[in-house]
Amino acid sequence: MPTIRLGRKDEPSIELTKSTDLLAVRTRSTRSLRAGPVPAAAADELSDGHLVVAFPEAGVEVYRLPVQRGARSLVDRKAALQAAPDVRFAGGVFTDAGGEPVLYTENLFIKFHDQVAPETCREVLREAGLTIKREVTYALNSYFAAAPEGIGEKIFDLATGLLQREDVEFCHPELLWRRVRRAIAPQQWHLRTTSVDGVNVAASANVELAHGLTQGEGIVIAIIDDGVDVDHPEFASAGKIVAPRDVTLGTDNPRPKDPFSSEPDNHGTACAGVACADGVAGASGVAPKAKLMPIRLMSGLGSQQEADAFAWAVDHGADVISCSWGPPDGPWFRPNDPSHANVFPLPASTRLALNHATDAGRGGKGCVILFAAGNGNESVDNDGYSSYERVIAVAASNDRGKRCVYSDFGNAVWCSFPSSDFAFQPENRPEPLTPGIWTTDRHGAAGYNSGRVDLGDAAGNYTNSFGGTSSAAPGAAGVAALVLSRNPELRWQEVRDILRRACDRIDPQGGQYNAQGRSRFYGFGRLNAESAVQLAAPSARRALRVSRTVNEPLPDLQTVEVTLEVNETAPAESVAFSVDIKHTYIGDLRVTLAPPAELGMRDLVLHDRAGNSARNLQRTFDALVVPAFAAFKGRSAKGRWTLRVQDTALRDEGVLRQCALELVLAEPAPRHAAPAPRAVRRPGSRPARAARK
Repeated sequence: MPTIRLGRKDEPSIELTKSTDLLAVRTRSTRSLRAGPVPAAAADELSDGHLVVAFPEAGVEVYRLPVQRGARSLVDRKAALQAAPDVRFAGGVFTDAGGEPVLYTENLFIKFHDQVAPETCREVLREAGLTIKREVTYALNSYFAAAPEGIGEKIFDLATGLLQREDVEFCHPELLWRRVRRAIAPQQWHLRTTSVDGVNVAASANVELAHGLTQGEGIVIAIIDDGVDVDHPEFASAGKIVAPRDVTLGTDNPRPKDPFSSEPDNHGTACAGVACADGVAGASGVAPKAKLMPIRLMSGLGSQQEADAFAWAVDHGADVISCSWGPPDGPWFRPNDPSHANVFPLPASTRLALNHATDAGRGGKGCVILFAAGNGNESVDNDGYSSYERVIAVAASNDRGKRCVYSDFGNAVWCSFPSSDFAFQPENRPEPLTPGIWTTDRHGAAGYNSGRVDLGDAAGNYTNSFGGTSSAAPGAAGVAALVLSRNPELRWQEVRDILRRACDRIDPQGGQYNAQGRSRFYGFGRLNAESAVQLAAPSARRALRVSRTVNEPLPDLQTVEVTLEVNETAPAESVAFSVDIKHTYIGDLRVTLAPPAELGMRDLVLHDRAGNSARNLQRTFDALVVPAFAAFKGRSAKGRWTLRVQDTALRDEGVLRQCALELVLAEPAPRHAAPAPRAVRRPGSRPARAARK
């Protein structure tokens, strides 16, 4: 029974169990054995089985087969399938604690500590018999490597052994779970108060009024999902599509590709429409003038392609990243089902990609990442993806201003956004007022709507019943795009805080809001787009930037000092420091910042010989990166700040080009006007009469 750590060696592990009734089959052609008008002869071994999960691009399917007396044994079926010309592999399947199938590949992800020399990393991999498939660009000293073909379950022991090394930070085999879409299977009531089929619906995110200030101009929203119909008329405006990608197939064509799939690529088109459809023909997105970066991901949950999707988004200019998928949900209508307790960890490979997005995205200000909270009526805190500290988890509220019956809840929920709902008699839930969210569908007969007016429109270009937290996440992503369009200088943490402050507290009786105004069902409430855009106005901040253009050489084994004088006496809300260093080997550098002596505070270490052979250090260091910066809140930054850049090794040299101290100042206390002098009434005069208007 393998024990696997998807994080560091001191973080919790997961245990897998070999299933007695599941069988995995991988074909060479990547086609299902049961596909087509004439199935392959080997398909007879699966004829009495139930397809549990499929990864079509890899040609992998998992079947649950009968094991009762008289049924063919799994051993016999494996042998027969292995003899089939198109079968590359047929074998057993592991399951996790919740009974979910978990597939493994003969690949692993490994990250060495930043201080380890690259040649040492490669030597360790060679000695372990691993072949580097590629160096991972979003994290230092990270590799996606392949073990010898046929190693099978020994990949678990290999990964465990490598993780025990002192120079290794992360190492885990590539595990694949079923990646679940966050969908529940007039028009645009989620954008404004309107009437649907003669019924007034007033439960929107107040988007229409926000459009008077911005519609998302200049912002790029990445939708990581299944295929997106980029030929849809709502995505046809000039320059709308930016850096399209299919990370599963490694191409630049993100369109749906589902000829042999049991799950058609319909989901991504609907999500993209909720976020940023043009609104020229029949459906507006929350941010209709934002650009769309469609990234097709059909690989399993936890795959290396999953991490690659985030790296692609960051490296190609995404500002906001929306993800309407995650681990499998428990049955929302059975709240006591044991599966609700299943914990899905976030693999290190994806965690580091998310860190890369918030650290390096948007020129160091960080991408805003939103995840659908989930549709299992269970704790989002068990979902390592949606509950990750750098992610905004979005729950769903319905057309009556209440929690959608399926929507996940918990400490990680940040906000909610309107979506579809169900009637549910055990909780006295009435029929919803609307079918769901009106949004784009794959144009024509393909998609959720084959061309029926009761499902959307007669042309089949729109669906009227999209929903789940799948719809809520891109809706909130659209609001984040509106915020950034109004103020592009905001850091991702500031956007998250604006979304917090822009929430309307709905369902005050049932929401169970705490003293901090946070609900386990709605987070801080339902997003109000107009409020968010107003809060994002640049004038809302008092920012001060003290910078120097230095262009000072950094010789070997020497230290360069630069001072910055701050004359502002007002207390700071936050302090950050940015550096721009051109260097051929930043692993040689130690960068420290000395605060003014009057503050009596220790030097801050910004960079300490990390990065090895990476070139150039261009980064903003704040309290998230260097927690010691938090100590400056509420204190004056007045005085002399000293930056020291030390080269600690021979050979490589560079130049300190620029540095800057960035302050957000506390708002001054309002001045109280002096009381007006009291009028003195002369004897015999009559008091003045107040004018009435």
